Amino acid sequence: MANAVNALSEKTYQKLKEVVSKLEQFLNHHTLSQLNPGQDESLQEFYRGYLADMRHLIVQSEVVYEKIGLQLRRPQFSEEATEKALFEAYHQCVNGFYYPKHECYSEDGRYAYTGQDSIRFRKMPVRALREVTVELSKVFEVMREELAFYESDYATQRRMQGEKVSH
Repeated sequence: MANAVNALSEKTYQKLKEVVSKLEQFLNHHTLSQLNPGQDESLQEFYRGYLADMRHLIVQSEVVYEKIGLQLRRPQFSEEATEKALFEAYHQCVNGFYYPKHECYSEDGRYAYTGQDSIRFRKMPVRALREVTVELSKVFEVMREELAFYESDYATQRRMQGEKVSH
């Protein structure tokens, strides 16, 4: 089991590194005034919410990335601590992406198997925002698939041991 957890940790670590890199690139090069140069009030609220969600997501992703990286660098691999970090990756990062607080976009599962982008925006965003969101969705989709079964298994194990598992 430790090898499976270690392998999943490596994959998740690399995916979170990619997420952080893409978000840093976007957030460092796009301001609210650049996204909405016409100062359209309805778009202003949309972009403000989107940027707030992405800043929150990058912080969560960096924190979990560091936790997993720490476990991978330790001389004695702690399966329990790594499992907890993977659980956090699923709940804080993957769910943070798919269920953003400001609901500027959502996932429409009907498009998931058609080859089309499954992300639907509440308002039509500028191309750069749309592109980064779609790129991120592809990374998070892989993470979600890899962590979904594991996440429920981890939670079930902890509950059976009498622990409280919070999301």
